Amino acid sequence: MKHTEAWKRNSPNEIKIGLISVSDRASKGVYDDEGIPALQRWLMSAISTPCVFHERLIADEREIIAETIVELVDDLGCDLVLTTGGTGPSLRDVTPEATLDAGTREMPGFGEQMRQISLRFVPTAILSRQTAVLREIEGHTALVINLPGQPKAIAETLEGLKDVDGKPIVPGIFAAVPYCIDLIGGPYIQTNESIIKAFRPKSAIKK
Repeated sequence: MKHTEAWKRNSPNEIKIGLISVSDRASKGVYDDEGIPALQRWLMSAISTPCVFHERLIADEREIIAETIVELVDDLGCDLVLTTGGTGPSLRDVTPEATLDAGTREMPGFGEQMRQISLRFVPTAILSRQTAVLREIEGHTALVINLPGQPKAIAETLEGLKDVDGKPIVPGIFAAVPYCIDLIGGPYIQTNESIIKAFRPKSAIKK
């Protein structure tokens, strides 16, 4: 596959991140989207590596969601794509199905851990169907993760739960993201450890 101009990085470790907010009403302008701003705020505080963001606000339509994931990975070279919204049990919640359509392999551990975190707050966390996938194309692989729709829940699932002294009680899912990106051939992501400490085996840590 021929990489386009959009794939170029300003620095070797620059990470390209796609942010997709799935909402029928927000995409029609009925109310302001809160998902993408919440995601971007958290990521900018947590990642110390240079980042480029590509944002998309779209309707809860399976085909549109899948096409948007494909566009962000195949056309723009995103290493990580995060979706927010559309993961519940209602008929209009089709983000997980669309994510699986766009993916080549499922990464179910992310959804499992997000539900474990959310269950600390609400029993309805078991109704969430969030998942994650890899999208593998020639010369490039990206990690795609479904996140909750509420800004507070987005931060909780990414960052995890901490006690009053800031010690982690339940690990957030983002602790595993940098090493996953390493394994699929992406840039080396470094984090602000006061927000989230990336976990890597000692052999995988670069100084």
